[in-house]
Amino acid sequence: MPLHYARIKVGLRHKMSTSPIISSALKTIELEAQSVSGLAAYINTDFVEAVQAIAQSGGRLVISGVGKSAIVAQKIVATLNSTGTPALFMHAADAIHGDLGMIQQQDTVMIISKSGDSPEIKVLASLVKSFGNLLIGMVGNTQSSLAQQSDIVLNTTVEIEACPNNLAPTTSTTTQMVMGDALAVCLMELKGFNSADFARFHPGGILGKRLYLRVADLSAQNEKPQVLPVATLKEVIVEMTKKRLGTAVVVDDNNKVLGIITDGDLRRMLEKTSDLSNLTAASIMSKNPKTVHADALATEALDILRSNDISQLVVMENNGIYGGIIHIHDLIREGII
Repeated sequence: MPLHYARIKVGLRHKMSTSPIISSALKTIELEAQSVSGLAAYINTDFVEAVQAIAQSGGRLVISGVGKSAIVAQKIVATLNSTGTPALFMHAADAIHGDLGMIQQQDTVMIISKSGDSPEIKVLASLVKSFGNLLIGMVGNTQSSLAQQSDIVLNTTVEIEACPNNLAPTTSTTTQMVMGDALAVCLMELKGFNSADFARFHPGGILGKRLYLRVADLSAQNEKPQVLPVATLKEVIVEMTKKRLGTAVVVDDNNKVLGIITDGDLRRMLEKTSDLSNLTAASIMSKNPKTVHADALATEALDILRSNDISQLVVMENNGIYGGIIHIHDLIREGII
């Protein structure tokens, strides 16, 4: 660590309790937390009506706003789309210059605004009403033009912004975001949107893999070390070495699993006996190995590995047929861990 940086850190430790930076940060967090808590008073029949209207709509939820509220609108749209509620973003300024064409007859429109009285918002609300679409206003001023024109009002009023000048949208945008999350979660639960549905909308990245990747997808990439019960010790070692997984599964003539032989089993066997001439796979194997079904999620395999403190599992197909091996390294490679 550079000497000057080390000195800065030491100085910060001494000044932390009285630092204006720390005080300002804590005050900001406190004000925003209070504003979020205050939303509880606004979860009322209007909120219920909004959720039901969106859920029963035959179209999409078109969300609009201007300034910081427009950015919040984009985030809410992203959350809704990923949780089963079709939504799209329409900037209020662009809407009154041609983008209104994206609103279809069956769509519900939600306009987000703190004041509810900015020029673009007032014009847009009037136009949406003239189209006959249901209008939801998420607004911080229930006396505003937007609130008066809305069919349903979601109240996101805040007493004060965290900004020391009470100007920059801070607590107001936080409450808008939380109200949007509340809508999304309620809609998820109302529609019975589950993890399998979530996986369909999140096929990429680590999150997607956790939700859709199956054991068979990983075990298929590995060799299938296997021996018959009558295999000699040499044949067992050759199979384990050849397949490079440090294990061999003992199967019968119908490919059903009888047991498993690991490196550890070999070491324990060598400690107990000096006569290796008559040893067979059946006499070395451990019965009832830990298994996982080929159709199970990779995350289920991870849970079994962790709970038993082991590094690999025997993969089973239907009727107890041997399907392969899944190793903890497979899960690490795919980013599941």
